[in-house]
Amino acid sequence: MALTLKKVKGSLDRMFDKNMQDLVRGIRNHKESESRYIAGCVEEIKSELKQDNAAIKANAVNKLIYLQMLGYDISWAAFNIIEVMSSPKFTFKRIGYFAASQSFHSETDVLMLTTNMIRKDLGSQTMYDTGVALSGLSCFITPDLARDLVNDILALMSSTRPYIRKRAVLISYKIFLAYPDALRPAFPRLKEKLEDPDQGVQSAAVNVICELARKNPKNYLSLAPIFFKLMTTSTNNWVLIKIIKLFGALTPLEPRLGKKLIEPLTNLIHSTSAMSLLYECINTVIQVLISFTSGMTDHSSSIQLCVQKLRILIEDADQNLKYLGLLAMSRILKSHPKAVQSHKDLILQCLDDKDESIRLRALDLLFGMVSKKNLMEIVKKLMVHVNKAEGSQYRDELLTKIIEICSQQNYQYITNFEWYVTVLVELTRTEGATRHGSLISSQILDVAIRVKTIRPFAAKQMAVLLENSHVIASQLQRNGMQEVLYAAAYVCGEFAQFIESPSSLLNAMLSHRVVSLPAHIQAIYIQNSMKLFASAVTQAEEDEDHEKVEELLKLVMGKLPAFVQSGDLEVQERASCILSMMKYASKAQGKGSKVAGDFNDLFKGELNPVAPKAQKKVPVPEGLDLDAWINDPPSSSEDDVPTTFNYKLKDNVDDFYSTKKEKMKELSPEERKKMREQRIQEQASNPNYLSSSKMANGYQEPGDDTGDLPPVTDIDISIPLHVPGMTSSDKYLRQEQDRRRRRQEERKKRRDEKERKKDKKGRKGRKKGRQVVEESPDEDIEPVHAVDIVQEEMPEGAVQTDSEDDTKKEDIYKALDIDLESPLTAQDKLPTPTHRVAKESPQKGDEEPEEKKKKRKKKEKKKKEKKTRHHHHHEKHEHPQESLLLVDEGEEPTVAASNGDDVTTPVTSQDKVNGHQDAPKEKDKEDLDFWLSPGSGTTGATAAVNGDGDAPSPKQDTPEESPAKQHRHKKKKKHEKSSKHKKHRKEREKSPEKAETGKEKTEERPSTPPLPAMTRFVDLGENEHIGIKYETRVISMQEKQIMVALVFQNNVDKQLKSIEFNVLDTLNTRLIRAPGSTSHDPVKIPFILLPSSGNEAQLLFSVVSLNMPQRLRGTVTYILKDEEGSSQHKLDFKLYLPCSAYLLTAPCNSERFTHLLSSGEVSEKSSIRVNAPDLKFSHALQKICFYLKFSVVERVDDSASLYAATIQQHHVCLLIKAVPNGISVDGKSTDSSLLSNILDEVKEIFK
Repeated sequence: MALTLKKVKGSLDRMFDKNMQDLVRGIRNHKESESRYIAGCVEEIKSELKQDNAAIKANAVNKLIYLQMLGYDISWAAFNIIEVMSSPKFTFKRIGYFAASQSFHSETDVLMLTTNMIRKDLGSQTMYDTGVALSGLSCFITPDLARDLVNDILALMSSTRPYIRKRAVLISYKIFLAYPDALRPAFPRLKEKLEDPDQGVQSAAVNVICELARKNPKNYLSLAPIFFKLMTTSTNNWVLIKIIKLFGALTPLEPRLGKKLIEPLTNLIHSTSAMSLLYECINTVIQVLISFTSGMTDHSSSIQLCVQKLRILIEDADQNLKYLGLLAMSRILKSHPKAVQSHKDLILQCLDDKDESIRLRALDLLFGMVSKKNLMEIVKKLMVHVNKAEGSQYRDELLTKIIEICSQQNYQYITNFEWYVTVLVELTRTEGATRHGSLISSQILDVAIRVKTIRPFAAKQMAVLLENSHVIASQLQRNGMQEVLYAAAYVCGEFAQFIESPSSLLNAMLSHRVVSLPAHIQAIYIQNSMKLFASAVTQAEEDEDHEKVEELLKLVMGKLPAFVQSGDLEVQERASCILSMMKYASKAQGKGSKVAGDFNDLFKGELNPVAPKAQKKVPVPEGLDLDAWINDPPSSSEDDVPTTFNYKLKDNVDDFYSTKKEKMKELSPEERKKMREQRIQEQASNPNYLSSSKMANGYQEPGDDTGDLPPVTDIDISIPLHVPGMTSSDKYLRQEQDRRRRRQEERKKRRDEKERKKDKKGRKGRKKGRQVVEESPDEDIEPVHAVDIVQEEMPEGAVQTDSEDDTKKEDIYKALDIDLESPLTAQDKLPTPTHRVAKESPQKGDEEPEEKKKKRKKKEKKKKEKKTRHHHHHEKHEHPQESLLLVDEGEEPTVAASNGDDVTTPVTSQDKVNGHQDAPKEKDKEDLDFWLSPGSGTTGATAAVNGDGDAPSPKQDTPEESPAKQHRHKKKKKHEKSSKHKKHRKEREKSPEKAETGKEKTEERPSTPPLPAMTRFVDLGENEHIGIKYETRVISMQEKQIMVALVFQNNVDKQLKSIEFNVLDTLNTRLIRAPGSTSHDPVKIPFILLPSSGNEAQLLFSVVSLNMPQRLRGTVTYILKDEEGSSQHKLDFKLYLPCSAYLLTAPCNSERFTHLLSSGEVSEKSSIRVNAPDLKFSHALQKICFYLKFSVVERVDDSASLYAATIQQHHVCLLIKAVPNGISVDGKSTDSSLLSNILDEVKEIFK
């Protein structure tokens, strides 16, 4: 009865409680006092959470969720949320998990209380309880929760319900991010889900693996056959998009994969109607074709198909598709520029699009399509768009892009700098451009300073601009282009010797109109007027025209006082100094002395450009502390100055420099009317006043005081003012077109003459050669005049770096870079939660066995130490450790130290079979190789593995043995080891000559034939003109740089010049280029290859991580020069940087090697077996030491210890042993990935 009354009372209470709808309604009704209302609601919620009724608590938590969405903190209710999560009713449980997913985070203290509750929900018989637990856990998972619940989630992957399997697969991604150690043991089960019969589970598995492979694609290369099968059988477009994206990331790692993907991707491009899938297919095809190093012509049809499909996207009315089409077209442009350049008309049409983002993307495409042939034409069309552009932002972007196109790669595509200077001058008259006056000014200065041959023309053009500045001053001020006058004044002053009439220009630079210009421009005017004066006086004194000198002195002295009175301190100072010097020169001139020499000495010398980052690269002198005080720090006594004076002074200064105007008193209507009548009377009596049209018509706006003023009419000058003496860029465009036409005609005549003289066979050869020249878009176009570009100067001792900021954000995916193909070990076993067992107090009967056990252990330990000391010398020289490097981390290694002390290290049974653990990994690799082979089917097949028959059974690998069994194993090993020692001792007694050291014993072995000459140079690429080989070298004291030596060989009897080397940088490896260069700029090779000659160049690369090999795609461009002219060619290549490229041959003695192994520093281990029946052990040792840069620590018979270190001090230790039909290699290192890749290289050596 009491329980029934309690339920009725709870139901009545819920009837009068506010639910979430009431809360939302109340907040909307209390907009003026929202915070006060919410505070009252929070108090009600707190009282509701204290009640025992689960429904009331769930309702309170539901209201808290809404308040949390509004930004209120609800962390104080975390424990109450967990109470609602633990409710047995699903509707309440769902509210609790939703609140936890909204408010819980990794720092929430009460998360430790949820482990068992979540485990219980995961094992619930109701799939909806399991689903809501999985959904909520994904939002607030922590490393501890992931570690404790990973086994339960893996078990759910095998559920009979697809709903649960799908959610378990999806949350595994969050598990791996929080607890990376779970990836290796969980990956086989995740891999199985790729072939799940339910499409939803299959799609979830594809999504998880694709997200994992997005950062570390190499680890998932073995899944290519499975994904290929899904790609050819699945009908789900979203699954196809994910798989195709994954293949785009895998293709650079395995070029053979690209050849297998071309056909199905091409079929998808032809058949699919989904634009999103079409775009991803085109992107992957582009990636595949970029990864090819040869055979590009065989896939020209695929490129043409992609370009045609992208043209359809660009021509579509949907702006999103148009933008994506332009984006993909820019990727094709990098590798196949000819295919895109044929669609230049379409790209230019996009410049007229209404969407500004599309116009900007089209501009980026034009930037990559520029060559020496079409530069003038493209710039001309862009300048037309500048004049027609609407909106200042797009106009400014156009102007910036014009300058970037012309100045890219150190003005590489400009053949006529007079044309470029004219273009810059024309850009100054652009209407509405308000941002880039300083940019144009800097370009004028840069071109005039760095290109010596253009200085006379630039000086004359700038002189014309300064002399006519009063004509275009208003236009320049309106466009924000006054900064150009800064550059013009500097060029005219610095190169005054090229000015024809310096006196007239001097008069223009010191005219009274200059006072209206900004102060910094006035200052540069005054400074460079002195240079002009010095040039003019020098010329007058050479002509012995003393009157001209006096005239110039009077001109300058008469103009400068106006600048002395300037309000700017810089202008005042420069004007005063120059005026004083002029007075001194006037006195000297009156005495008959020449003053030109003194003025010229002030400006003697040439100023060269300075690199942009030169100041940052200046090394700090030794002993200089930039943070230290130069003088003594201020004492505390200075704080005793009265502060009232400071405040008063501050107020006075603010009042003095304040630009605020006092607010005028508002006039009454009677006062305004009186003033208007008075003004009308004054205008009527003024004969010079012209009445406006409004006054003539007798019309005036009521209350308008400006109606009596004459109107100001804006004059719209659509055509730019013509300034006499300034040339037009169209003139140079016509000249260039005429010059190229004449050149083509001359070439055609020469070619026709040669064809008449040669036979039919020769004509065919010339036809083929002529096609090569015509295909080149950037043929050797001779500039109009010789160009000598002055390079930027760097300070002495500057540090050459490829980047200024080496700081990188921490990558959460770095921990997931795990080798998933190697077999699982005991360390990879997932933790299993167990209950703690309380220890019981020992009984009397149990004391004696324990004591006996301890005594037996002590006795065995003493016996073992005695045997170890007795056989120490014998073990060192006769029997190397069977598993010297593969030591269990839980035990200390056993190695005979050099000082005679023994270091204990028992060898586990697991270590003995590590040489065979690579069999599954090799099998996976062979499966992939077989699938990628040309004769394999599309679904893949499993290749047979040649086993040696002695591989251990799984039972031998399992470390889960009882302590008694482990003890018996150890005892048996000791017995076997001692018996071996006795056997060898008897053999040594029978043949005393064999009891010498290992070195002497090695010398007595029969001599083996010597190896042929070895070289580390590897072929990089070769064509009919040039061949390239390379070798990697380390640099001492450089932890993040390696050197690549390139040997160029000229294969033809013609000269090769302008050789440029470029690679696509990766996040890990970058080519170190010249200071100021971008990541896309090539490195110029500083020599010319004469016919049939070779030369070597050395390039530096910066590296970040050394544990993975790198493959860099690149291109070598060069110009082939012959009698018919010059043609540009390129050679694509792939630069492979293995992990051994970072190894440094470091000497290591036996004592240091032993200490390194026993210290636990080299904890990662792996082993391989190389099958080579005819291989001599000494030859194998020489090859490993030569190609991988290892040094021999110790060699005994057919076993040897090797050591090497990386440039970042990662240790790599190898134990090489001769085995039947080959060798075995056991390795230990500080990095598992590095060791795995080094062992892979060992395999490659003996293939």
